[in-house]
Amino acid sequence: MADKLNHFNDRGEAHMVNVGDKPPTQRAAVAEGSIYMRAETLQRILAGDNKKGDVLGVARIAGIMAAKKTAELIPLCHPLALSHVDIELIPDDKNISVLCRVTVQTTGNTGVEMEALTAVQVTLLTIYDMCKAMDRGMRMNDIKLVSKSGGKSGNWQR
Repeated sequence: MADKLNHFNDRGEAHMVNVGDKPPTQRAAVAEGSIYMRAETLQRILAGDNKKGDVLGVARIAGIMAAKKTAELIPLCHPLALSHVDIELIPDDKNISVLCRVTVQTTGNTGVEMEALTAVQVTLLTIYDMCKAMDRGMRMNDIKLVSKSGGKSGNWQR
């Protein structure tokens, strides 16, 4: 990793990095995080017993939308044409949680790590929003980049 923070120019001012000279490559990123809740809340999500509707289905759509809108939320991110966004929502009875794992892919000049991380956060926030009436104590933890591939820096694995 470079020591220089490339979102700052020589005068120390924030700027969008010029990726125009970088060749387009296949790029992918996987991020994940979990939302922990009461056992009853998880049971109701899995049973489809929520007045607001299909919690996991709505959360998945929200995450996909968030991945596509990352550049509108994070000031120095480049707008990207995403070729694939996959959101896995894996209930975990043992830890009374739902794991969200997001894979984002594109062919482009810059990576999709921010899109994957943003999608995880918004997916989990949507679960919280849809279930907060029954469980305000839910907590989101362990949000992290799991892997990335493509580009000049190559592959990275947690």
